[in-house]
Amino acid sequence: MTPERKKLARLNRLEKLRAIAKQTAATEAAQAESTLAQLQNLAERTRALAANYAARRDAPDGAALHQVGRFVSGLRTITSTTDGETLRARAIADAKQQALVEAERRRAAIEDRAAAQARVVASKAQVPALGAKRKNGTELD
Repeated sequence: MTPERKKLARLNRLEKLRAIAKQTAATEAAQAESTLAQLQNLAERTRALAANYAARRDAPDGAALHQVGRFVSGLRTITSTTDGETLRARAIADAKQQALVEAERRRAAIEDRAAAQARVVASKAQVPALGAKRKNGTELD
Protein backbone atom coordinates (compact mmCIF):
# COMPACT_ATOMS: atom_id res chain seq x y z
CA MET A 1 0.00 0.00 0.00
CA THR A 2 1.39 3.37 -1.01
CA PRO A 3 1.84 6.18 1.50
CA GLU A 4 -0.92 8.14 -0.25
CA ARG A 5 -3.36 5.25 0.15
CA LYS A 6 -2.36 4.80 3.81
CA LYS A 7 -3.01 8.48 4.42
CA LEU A 8 -6.39 8.21 2.67
CA ALA A 9 -7.34 5.18 4.77
CA ARG A 10 -6.33 7.01 7.96
CA LEU A 11 -8.37 10.07 6.95
CA ASN A 12 -11.39 7.87 6.18
CA ARG A 13 -11.14 6.25 9.64
CA LEU A 14 -10.81 9.67 11.24
CA GLU A 15 -13.86 10.87 9.31
CA LYS A 16 -15.89 7.96 10.68
CA LEU A 17 -14.77 8.81 14.22
CA ARG A 18 -15.73 12.46 13.72
CA ALA A 19 -19.13 11.39 12.39
CA ILE A 20 -19.68 9.33 15.54
CA ALA A 21 -18.61 12.30 17.67
CA LYS A 22 -21.06 14.51 15.77
CA GLN A 23 -23.87 12.01 16.34
CA THR A 24 -23.07 11.93 20.05
CA ALA A 25 -23.06 15.73 20.19
CA ALA A 26 -26.40 15.82 18.37
CA THR A 27 -27.91 13.38 20.87
CA GLU A 28 -26.63 15.40 23.83
CA ALA A 29 -27.92 18.64 22.28
CA ALA A 30 -31.35 17.09 21.73
CA GLN A 31 -31.49 15.89 25.33
CA ALA A 32 -30.47 19.32 26.61
CA GLU A 33 -33.16 20.98 24.48
CA SER A 34 -35.73 18.50 25.76
CA THR A 35 -34.79 19.22 29.37
CA LEU A 36 -35.00 22.95 28.70
CA ALA A 37 -38.46 22.59 27.16
CA GLN A 38 -39.69 20.51 30.11
CA LEU A 39 -38.41 23.07 32.61
CA GLN A 40 -39.98 25.94 30.70
CA ASN A 41 -43.28 24.07 30.59
CA LEU A 42 -43.09 23.31 34.31
CA ALA A 43 -42.33 26.94 35.19
CA GLU A 44 -45.23 28.16 33.05
CA ARG A 45 -47.69 25.68 34.51
CA THR A 46 -46.59 26.45 38.08
CA ARG A 47 -46.84 30.19 37.42
CA ALA A 48 -50.36 29.77 36.01
CA LEU A 49 -51.38 27.61 38.97
CA ALA A 50 -50.09 30.21 41.42
CA ALA A 51 -51.95 32.98 39.58
CA ASN A 52 -55.19 30.99 39.61
CA TYR A 53 -54.98 30.30 43.35
CA ALA A 54 -53.97 33.89 44.13
CA ALA A 55 -57.07 35.15 42.28
CA ARG A 56 -59.44 33.01 44.33
CA ARG A 57 -61.72 34.95 46.65
CA ASP A 58 -63.89 32.15 47.99
CA ALA A 59 -62.12 31.51 51.31
CA PRO A 60 -64.73 30.91 54.05
CA ASP A 61 -62.52 32.25 56.86
CA GLY A 62 -59.13 33.74 57.67
CA ALA A 63 -57.49 30.35 58.24
CA ALA A 64 -58.43 29.15 54.75
CA LEU A 65 -57.24 32.44 53.28
CA HIS A 66 -53.96 32.07 55.16
CA GLN A 67 -53.60 28.48 53.88
CA VAL A 68 -54.17 29.57 50.27
CA GLY A 69 -51.64 32.38 50.75
CA ARG A 70 -49.02 29.90 52.00
CA PHE A 71 -49.78 27.55 49.11
CA VAL A 72 -49.42 30.37 46.56
CA SER A 73 -46.18 31.44 48.22
CA GLY A 74 -44.86 27.89 47.92
CA LEU A 75 -45.84 27.77 44.26
CA ARG A 76 -44.05 31.06 43.63
CA THR A 77 -40.93 29.66 45.32
CA ILE A 78 -41.11 26.60 43.09
CA THR A 79 -41.55 28.88 40.06
CA SER A 80 -38.53 30.95 41.07
CA THR A 81 -36.41 27.84 41.55
CA THR A 82 -37.59 26.42 38.23
CA ASP A 83 -36.77 29.71 36.50
CA GLY A 84 -33.20 29.46 37.82
CA GLU A 85 -32.95 25.86 36.65
CA THR A 86 -34.32 26.95 33.27
CA LEU A 87 -31.55 29.53 32.93
CA ARG A 88 -28.94 26.88 33.71
CA ALA A 89 -30.59 24.45 31.29
CA ARG A 90 -30.60 27.13 28.58
CA ALA A 91 -26.86 27.72 29.11
CA ILE A 92 -26.23 23.97 28.93
CA ALA A 93 -28.38 23.62 25.80
CA ASP A 94 -26.54 26.52 24.15
CA ALA A 95 -23.19 24.92 25.01
CA LYS A 96 -24.35 21.57 23.60
CA GLN A 97 -25.51 23.29 20.40
CA GLN A 98 -22.11 24.96 20.11
CA ALA A 99 -20.41 21.58 20.64
CA LEU A 100 -22.58 20.15 17.87
CA VAL A 101 -21.56 22.95 15.50
CA GLU A 102 -17.91 22.37 16.37
CA ALA A 103 -18.23 18.61 15.85
CA GLU A 104 -19.78 19.18 12.41
CA ARG A 105 -17.01 21.62 11.51
CA ARG A 106 -14.36 19.06 12.48
CA ARG A 107 -16.13 16.31 10.54
CA ALA A 108 -16.46 18.49 7.45
CA ALA A 109 -12.78 19.49 7.62
CA ILE A 110 -11.71 15.84 7.69
CA GLU A 111 -14.15 15.04 4.89
CA ASP A 112 -12.57 17.78 2.76
CA ARG A 113 -9.06 16.51 3.52
CA ALA A 114 -10.09 12.93 2.68
CA ALA A 115 -11.64 14.06 -0.62
CA ALA A 116 -8.47 15.95 -1.53
CA GLN A 117 -6.35 12.92 -0.66
CA ALA A 118 -8.65 10.70 -2.76
CA ARG A 119 -8.09 13.03 -5.70
CA VAL A 120 -4.32 12.75 -5.18
CA VAL A 121 -4.54 8.95 -5.13
CA ALA A 122 -6.77 8.94 -8.21
CA SER A 123 -4.47 11.27 -10.13
CA LYS A 124 -1.45 9.05 -9.40
CA ALA A 125 -3.39 6.00 -10.56
CA GLN A 126 -4.11 7.50 -14.00
CA VAL A 127 -1.88 6.46 -16.87
CA PRO A 128 -0.16 9.52 -18.31
CA ALA A 129 -1.01 10.46 -21.87
CA LEU A 130 1.86 9.72 -24.25
CA GLY A 131 1.03 12.43 -26.70
CA ALA A 132 -1.32 13.14 -29.55
CA LYS A 133 -2.09 10.38 -32.00
CA ARG A 134 -0.57 10.98 -35.38
CA LYS A 135 -2.75 10.86 -38.45
CA ASN A 136 -1.92 8.45 -41.14
CA GLY A 137 -2.21 9.44 -44.73
CA THR A 138 -2.85 12.85 -46.15
CA GLU A 139 -5.47 15.44 -45.53
CA LEU A 140 -7.19 14.43 -48.74
CA ASP A 141 -8.17 11.01 -47.32
